[in-house]
Amino acid sequence: MIDLRSDTVAHPTPAMREAMFRAPVGDDVFGEDPTVNALEERLAALFGHEAGLYCPSGTMTNQIAVRVHTRPGDEVIGEDGMHIYRYEGGGIMANSGCSVKFVPNDRGRYTAGAVEAAINNAADSYVARSRMVNIENTHNRGGGAIWDINEVLQIKQVCQKHGLALHLDGARIFNAMAVDGYTPAQWGAPFDSISVCLSKGLGAPVGSVLLGNSPFIREARRVRKRFGGGMRQAGYLAAAGLHALDHHVGRLRDDHDRAKRLGQALAELPYVASVAPVETNIVVFTLKNGVRESHLLELLRERQVRALPFGAGTVRFVTHLEVNDEQIENAITILQDLRP
Repeated sequence: MIDLRSDTVAHPTPAMREAMFRAPVGDDVFGEDPTVNALEERLAALFGHEAGLYCPSGTMTNQIAVRVHTRPGDEVIGEDGMHIYRYEGGGIMANSGCSVKFVPNDRGRYTAGAVEAAINNAADSYVARSRMVNIENTHNRGGGAIWDINEVLQIKQVCQKHGLALHLDGARIFNAMAVDGYTPAQWGAPFDSISVCLSKGLGAPVGSVLLGNSPFIREARRVRKRFGGGMRQAGYLAAAGLHALDHHVGRLRDDHDRAKRLGQALAELPYVASVAPVETNIVVFTLKNGVRESHLLELLRERQVRALPFGAGTVRFVTHLEVNDEQIENAITILQDLRP
């Protein structure tokens, strides 16, 4: 099976399993798990923030951030493809009682001017109070698109001017840095909070870390408890994140190279209408009229290749540490032989 549905399908490597097995642990709800503490402290230091909070998922870290930054009746600014809106079960509304305002965007990226134009007049009681701006980097529905850090810095200025929090959904932030060359500290500087996922390109089985200043993380810990996210001897899981930071960051470029190879091959197929620019490890392509994505996916599944539907006539491939060069070439051969 060549599983290209998501980078979340990768299993822990033998070395990662060994690190998990040997991890010193304690009760993290009491703050006594040394491995969890080490992971939180390491990521906070990397991104230039004061503290971190280990959680079971990126959905939880994102939703905790919304809950801490906002109050019921507030509004979150972003775009219509952002993960915290589209793929987190309506959590912005259900967990925090907030509405959402969408801004014009290019593959999930938007401008400081678009943000400023979307901010409501805080003195107008007829409208929701704008309270938070969300940025997703890399952008999933944008085909792994990478943000320009200079635009982010301008958005930060707008947020400071109007008293809005700026949150980074950094589910694949290490993929972005593998391309743009910026450091975690540079990417951490503009944001009031950051969600860093360990179970996507980095290959850990579980977990994300929420970063921010100490008061923010204290309140986030309270919300995590309310959401049911407190875990006990969680160090066995956190150890996988530490191992990933040590061993799986540099290899992300291999995933990107393989994704580009896939994208190039797809662009030459007679049944493919277009391929989104491939910047990282996500390949999104649109089929020509008359070709159903469900039919293509079934043909691929019969040939031991798995992918995800990504909207009407659209399919997504994601490369990861369990897909090698030979498998990519095999997948390309299979795609070339198909007549959907």
